[in-house]
Amino acid sequence: MSRPDSNRRLDGPDEVEPPRFLIITGLLSERACAEGEGLVPICSGADTEGLRAALERTQGFALAGVVSFGIAGGLDPALRPGDVVIGASVVAENKRYKTSAELSSILSEGLGASGGKIVSGVIAGVEAPVLDPRAKAALRKRTGAAVVDMETHIAADFAERRRLPLAVVRVVNDPAARALPPLATSAVTPDGGVDFRAVFRDLAREPRQIGDLILAGLDFRKSSATLGRCGRLLGPLLSLGLSEL
Repeated sequence: MSRPDSNRRLDGPDEVEPPRFLIITGLLSERACAEGEGLVPICSGADTEGLRAALERTQGFALAGVVSFGIAGGLDPALRPGDVVIGASVVAENKRYKTSAELSSILSEGLGASGGKIVSGVIAGVEAPVLDPRAKAALRKRTGAAVVDMETHIAADFAERRRLPLAVVRVVNDPAARALPPLATSAVTPDGGVDFRAVFRDLAREPRQIGDLILAGLDFRKSSATLGRCGRLLGPLLSLGLSEL
């Protein structure tokens, strides 16, 4: 794959802005793990339409590629919280997107050397959270995907339209057999943070969610630790990947 020619000139006639990788995340905590030289992080705040609008405002950036980075819901029963999935392809509704074999290989080898389980798998993209194990199983059967999230299919569509290489690094958060509490759909603020007032309000209304919330918190601790480790390596590995594009 040839390197994109979307570089933008700066002040002088011979100055060209170096291409950077667009890092697409869903939460502020994910974005914080992916900040570094050569990276331009965007946080959706679980707002798919807002993410699409934000991506359209990146016209002026010199981009080398697109990376979907963050946590994901497990669909493959063999995956556990903290396992890393490198996207082999992305599926959403009836469309399938390719990922960059070069970037995926570099990320898989580099992240694998740091420890932990690294697998290659299909990423399913959805417009709303998949909370119930039965819904996860149905999505797994329909798509063959290993994990599911709400940003990767949007990142894939953007990369395809811009003719940019795409890579996906997603860490399993909730495993396939785990249900997320319904409050998970209202706990994310528009900027990708956590709305604790909404959490406490929903718990007061439906206290039976507390058990699932505790389990979700333990899963998130594991996935966040892995995501932090991956985030520290993301910039250096993608810089290495520039020479392969």
